[in-house]
Amino acid sequence: MATVELRFSALPEHVRTARLVAAAVARRAGVDEAVLDEVRLAVGEACTRAVGLHLSNGVDAPVRVALTEEEKKFSIEVGDESPTSAGHAPGSHPDVDDDGAAETEDEMGLAVISGLVDDVEVTTSETGGVIRMSWPASPQSLVP
Repeated sequence: MATVELRFSALPEHVRTARLVAAAVARRAGVDEAVLDEVRLAVGEACTRAVGLHLSNGVDAPVRVALTEEEKKFSIEVGDESPTSAGHAPGSHPDVDDDGAAETEDEMGLAVISGLVDDVEVTTSETGGVIRMSWPASPQSLVP
């Protein structure tokens, strides 16, 4: 099992880099070419969500992305350290306040991810959250 780890400052301009790295590692892991756009979009949504949570809550820690190549599966975990991500789990209905627009945007991002990825799991706690996504992969032989 090979893992590539990426940590970046919670700035929107770094999301594009995370998408590019995810697509490159997914391709190397043997994810079908037709699915690579979905990988890029899902990672973009997950990273954008994490960046937004960090910025809106004044979290200075980096956003974490782990890309894992397994025998027949490619997995991505995007983690944030926002203490409020516990209130942003799918199906949760926190009280609407001044952040109502941000919560709606967050829910939309999670809905997009769920629509793009068949195998997705969102976990949250008081110390942050993780979005885990995976796709089938068939490792390619390095021999020509």
